[in-house]
Amino acid sequence: MKWAMLPAVISACMISCSGSGPEAEKNEDDIIAASRLEGKEQVDRGHYLVTTGGCNDCHTPKVFSQMGMSLDSTRMYSGHRANAMLPPVNPDALKPGNWINMGPEITCFVGPWGISYAANLTPDSTTGIGAWSENTFMKALRTGKHMGQENGRPIMPPMPVEYIGKMSDEDLRAIYAYLRSVPPVSNKVPTPVPPNEVMAKK
Repeated sequence: MKWAMLPAVISACMISCSGSGPEAEKNEDDIIAASRLEGKEQVDRGHYLVTTGGCNDCHTPKVFSQMGMSLDSTRMYSGHRANAMLPPVNPDALKPGNWINMGPEITCFVGPWGISYAANLTPDSTTGIGAWSENTFMKALRTGKHMGQENGRPIMPPMPVEYIGKMSDEDLRAIYAYLRSVPPVSNKVPTPVPPNEVMAKK
């Protein structure tokens, strides 16, 4: 064999060994499908992501004592309490560039966007995400729109949808699976209040 032909032979071998065409694509799909988490592993992955992502920071009411703050374990992921009493809104918080205020349980927020409330993420079918399909959940986080509807209201600050929406499908499915596994809590969270209506609620 002439040395000049060696590169061509090596290239042919590499193409043959690496696999190409429909069969190779099928094998890749099989590998991806086999790597998908299911059952307890998927739920555990979702628990890890929700915990390290700090979802409880906003979506779980807090209990305060002289020892500090703790999560209300009876209302995990249930969002802003429907009948929670709130202090008067400081109108300066509605001005861009000023302080953003938080409610006493760190489940509601006042800023230039108005008042926003942390959503109920439990699987309650009426007030939580129990009626949401996996696709609806993922689409909402990808688009930043409530229930993923094209003309729906935006998911309000401080929810970091611009970052969460970049998570992989696998991770979003795991988060959905975990949230579907927690105890449902019936809690109808108020709808956001636009800035021009905030002061009228005082």
